[in-house]
Amino acid sequence: MDNKLLTLWRYYPSGSIRMEEISETLQISSKQTTRYLKKWMEEGWLSFTPGRGRGNISTLVWKKEVESSYEEEVLKRIDQYPVEQTSKYLMYNWSTNSKMRLMNKFHTKLGFVQESTDKLIVPKRYPFHSIHPLEAGDVFSAHLVANVFNRLVTHAEDGKVIPEIAHSWDISSTKLRLYLKKDIKFHDGSILTATDVADCLEKIQTHSYYKELWTPIEKIEIKSPHILDILHPTGCSYILPMLSMMCASIYRETKEKILGTGYFALQQNNDQKTTLTAFKDHFRERPLIDVVEFIQVPEDFKGIYHSHMKETTSPSFEIESDSGFGVIVMNAYRNSVIRRKEVRDYLHEIIAKNRPTIGDLSPRLIPNDRSIMVGQEQTLTTPKTKRPKFSNPIVIRGARHTANTTQWLAEIFEKENIPIEIQWFSFADTLMKHPKTLDVDIFVHGEVFESNQNFSFYHFLKNGFSPLSPILEKNEEITKLIEKYKQIPFDNWTALNLEIEKELINQSIMIPLYYQKRYIPFSTDIRNIKIGHFGYVDFSKVWVRPKV
Repeated sequence: MDNKLLTLWRYYPSGSIRMEEISETLQISSKQTTRYLKKWMEEGWLSFTPGRGRGNISTLVWKKEVESSYEEEVLKRIDQYPVEQTSKYLMYNWSTNSKMRLMNKFHTKLGFVQESTDKLIVPKRYPFHSIHPLEAGDVFSAHLVANVFNRLVTHAEDGKVIPEIAHSWDISSTKLRLYLKKDIKFHDGSILTATDVADCLEKIQTHSYYKELWTPIEKIEIKSPHILDILHPTGCSYILPMLSMMCASIYRETKEKILGTGYFALQQNNDQKTTLTAFKDHFRERPLIDVVEFIQVPEDFKGIYHSHMKETTSPSFEIESDSGFGVIVMNAYRNSVIRRKEVRDYLHEIIAKNRPTIGDLSPRLIPNDRSIMVGQEQTLTTPKTKRPKFSNPIVIRGARHTANTTQWLAEIFEKENIPIEIQWFSFADTLMKHPKTLDVDIFVHGEVFESNQNFSFYHFLKNGFSPLSPILEKNEEITKLIEKYKQIPFDNWTALNLEIEKELINQSIMIPLYYQKRYIPFSTDIRNIKIGHFGYVDFSKVWVRPKV
């Protein structure tokens, strides 16, 4: 089956056509077009009579129904072959009705499969950007990291720091001593030691994205195979929260792969399929499921976690989870009209006026006029200013993952007759902060905080993935406020976080836009559903009652 043939069928009925039209639609050269047409004629799909001379009208006659034939074949293959071999067909250029029928059929192959092993098959709409803890700057990759690696400490639901790889610690104003659990195994069976921990911490300490956060750390000393000291002579009240972040996961790198100690080992990872297998020797407990497979699906695929113990029409329920927040960032130090505060304030006023309509894009988006920190009632003041002159268009950055909100932003500006220009970038370019992605005036940014909200806000200001960090480096007033973190005990950070957030809003640099919710459907026979890191299901806990 050929997606190019399906595309041709979708766009052109039998009749007159130019070769140039076919080449442009299929995005191939004229020579390739000729070869494809010859092949399809030999297969009996169509007949094609070229016009005489360049640019003259040709004739296309369809001999068979392409879409219905393809759909019938794909439906058979979904039943006969593994999901990773058939998911690619969902990406074809189907009509709406055909695509829905195929996705509904494919949907029956997802969820729990209980055969020789307990397997959970879940959809992935985007490839994982990275499996490395230091490079997993997006929420999808971070969710994978959370399953494959462990950290020294983590946070309980009540916010308390609890042991993970470290079983206990001694803490003073200048030093943290960590005591590691014994006989923790990496996924290849090798034993974790203090040397592995020190290697990871030293890499994060010098990493370009995190070294600013780690400036208080002067030295890491190995005292024994299971004891190490982290020295911070000038003080570091946030040392434990910093060690609980996903980027501080512990790993061992070999020539072949990167090894973790987590509940699942990474067995396979490509764009089509990512496979995790249960780690039987995990130092806490073995997961109750054996395999988790992430299978590529279209972006508009509607997934549900169900088991094959019941019909797919069995009762279901939804789990609600927080899925982060969205803000609008203005690049206050770009050499453009956006440098002027009255311009930013005017745009801010328009955004605030239209913010209640952001929920029209999706029921998942809840307009946020308070604070990006959940539970905090920050009083936001909307600036009032006269309309400035716009000699050049406002340059808006867009990317696939923010396409809807970017279009919303463009439309509300256009309604106010503000000249705009949208520049589109890939998700990877925006994540890795390609220089061109920074040369814009304004953009929408989505963020998901980790479990410790107070430290996550500071991390959001300082880490290298943050869109705010290059802007704040040039802002003396906010830089002075950020310096206060070093003197204030971590338990008292909430007030400082709110003060900095308010200043960012007052300067029209960062404007809260929405909270985002995720609603995950499950069939009622799936047990022990818990939401873990970044609002995703904790795969290490779920199970289905076995069929006896």
